[in-house]
Amino acid sequence: MATVYSIQKTKWNQNVPSQKIDTTELAGRVRVAHAEYEAASLASGDVIEMFNLPNGSRIISGRLAHDALGGSTTLSVGYAAHTNAAGTAVSASAAAYKAAAASTSATAVNAANTIALGENSIVDADKDGLPVSVTMGGTGTGTIQLTMMYVLD
Repeated sequence: MATVYSIQKTKWNQNVPSQKIDTTELAGRVRVAHAEYEAASLASGDVIEMFNLPNGSRIISGRLAHDALGGSTTLSVGYAAHTNAAGTAVSASAAAYKAAAASTSATAVNAANTIALGENSIVDADKDGLPVSVTMGGTGTGTIQLTMMYVLD
């Protein structure tokens, strides 16, 4: 059987001289971003900007928690329009980290929990950071919380 090495392991001990491993890949500090919004008849399509993640951070995971927000309501997690580190405008993506799903009963669900949904992605944003948002489908009332874990340094 062959022994193969990850990109990071190769940087560590297979290259001569060894290459620096980014702190978002090894020995970085895990940070938490948390926000809460109290919705009062929030309309369908309304966007709640929860917090900004700093440029260069690696998204580890997220968790969306909410009350029963009302009949036929949904929530998705994504990001608002922003500018990337190169100065280019980036359009909003309402479901970049979690597709719209029912929010008719109180629950908590994962966000940014697959590669396709941004798990382990690196934030590319200007000095203002990446505005993480929650988007409402239907008209809802109740508490909405979002927590995301990320590594920066």
